[in-house]
Amino acid sequence: MKLPRYLAYKDSGIRWLGEVPAHWAIRRYKQVFVERDEVSRGGEETLLSVSAYTGVSPRSEIIDEGDHLSRAESLEGYKVCYPDDLVMNIMLAWNRGLGVSRHYGIVSPAYSVFKPLPGSSPRFLDYMVRSDRVTLYFKAFSSGVVDSRLRLYPDIFGSMYCAMPTAVEQVAIADFLDRETAKIDALIAEQEKLIALLAEKRQATISHAVTRGLDPDVPMKDSGVQWLGEVPAHWQVVRLKFVASVQTGIAKGKDTAGKDVRTVPYIRVANVQDGYLALQEIATIEVEADLVDRYLLKPGDVLMNEGGDFDKLGRGAVWNGEIEGCIHQNHVFAVRPRTVSPAWLDRVTSTPYAQFYFMTRSKQSTNLASISSSNIMELPVLLPPAGEQNQILAFIDEEARKLDALGDDAERAITLLRERRAALITATVTGQIDVRGLVADTVPQATALEPASA
Repeated sequence: MKLPRYLAYKDSGIRWLGEVPAHWAIRRYKQVFVERDEVSRGGEETLLSVSAYTGVSPRSEIIDEGDHLSRAESLEGYKVCYPDDLVMNIMLAWNRGLGVSRHYGIVSPAYSVFKPLPGSSPRFLDYMVRSDRVTLYFKAFSSGVVDSRLRLYPDIFGSMYCAMPTAVEQVAIADFLDRETAKIDALIAEQEKLIALLAEKRQATISHAVTRGLDPDVPMKDSGVQWLGEVPAHWQVVRLKFVASVQTGIAKGKDTAGKDVRTVPYIRVANVQDGYLALQEIATIEVEADLVDRYLLKPGDVLMNEGGDFDKLGRGAVWNGEIEGCIHQNHVFAVRPRTVSPAWLDRVTSTPYAQFYFMTRSKQSTNLASISSSNIMELPVLLPPAGEQNQILAFIDEEARKLDALGDDAERAITLLRERRAALITATVTGQIDVRGLVADTVPQATALEPASA
C-alpha cells in the first residue's frame, strides 16, 4: 500500500533532516525538553534502567533480582524520573539508549533526565528520539573517537534540532505507529514461534532417529537405561569408555618462568557451541614445549564442555583440524573415538537422553553445573551397525537441512519486518507520511502552526 504524503513541504534548514511538512515547526530540543535535576533522598523508589530494546524499564525486569547489580548499596543521589520524562544514557544515546519513561522511579546519576514541556505528546517523542535517523543524528554530535566512548552531553542535545508537528498530529502519529508497529510485532512473534517450533522438530527428529532408528517396524528391546526405554533389538548399548577415550585440557595460570615454552592457539568453552565451533576469536596460551603434544587436538575429536550454565553442560561439536597445532583448555574435554564414528558420537551426545545423563551426573550449584571426565566415560552409547549409522546420519543431515532452510527463511522474514518497522517509524516522525487520514478519528488538516523557529 502506498502511504500518503503531505501536500506541501519546506526545507528544514537542517542537513540531516531535509524537507519536512510545510506547517511543522523546527525546534531545538531545549525548546521541547527541560533537564530535571531532582535527586533521590532515600533510594526507596523503583530503580529504572534504559535499554535499546525495551526503552525505560524497572531494572529488575532486565536483570535478575538476585543480581548484585540490580540494587546498589546506596541509591541516594540517584536521579528522580517521572512518567513521560525522557531518560538518556548519554553514553548510548547514539545506539537507542534513551526513551520516554512510563514509570516513576530513579535512574543512575550517569543518566540525564528531561521533562517534556507542554504541547508535546510523550508517545510521539519516544518514537522520534528512538528512530533510526534521529539516533544517527545523535551519533554525529556525540563526543568521542570510538563508539564505546561516545557521549551526548545534555547541552549539546539541547542545541540540536527536531521537527515538531502540531500537538494533535503528534497524537495521531503515535496512534498510527502504535497500531502499525503492533501489527508488525505480531508478525515477528509468529516467525519467532515458527523458529522455536522448527528447532523443537529438529531436535525431536534427531533424537528419534538416533534412539529408535528409521524402521518403525523394527523389533525393540529394553535398553537397560531407565530414562532411555526401548531401542532396536539388534543395537548395542555400551559405555562410552569402551568405544572412546577422553583427553583433558590444560589449566591456565601455570608458572612457566625459565622454561622452554611455545605460544599455541587453544580452544575455550566459548568456542564450543551446540553442534558447531565458533572460531572467529581464538586465544593463545604459553605452554611448556614438551607438553604441547599432551594437549594437542586431533581431527575426529568430539569436543564437549565440562560445564558452566546448564545449557553448556556436555555441549559439543566435532573437531576437524580447523586450526593447526591447537590445544584445548581444561574446561573442554576432547573425546577421542576408537570404534565409533565421530559424527555418530556427536549426534548421540547431543540427544535429550545424553543431556539428561550429564545433568544427573553433574555437580550443581545455582545456575551452574559441571561433569567429570570419569562420569562422561560412563555415558551409555547406542551403537547400530556401521551401515545403519551412516543411513541414519544421512537422514538426519537431510532433514536438518530442510528444517534449517525454513528457519533461515523465517530469520530473513524477521529481519525484513524489523527493517520495515524502523523505516516506517523514521518516515512517519520526519513527516514523510501523512497519517492524519489513517487513524480512526480523522485529524483536522492543520495548515499552520506558530512561526517555525530555530
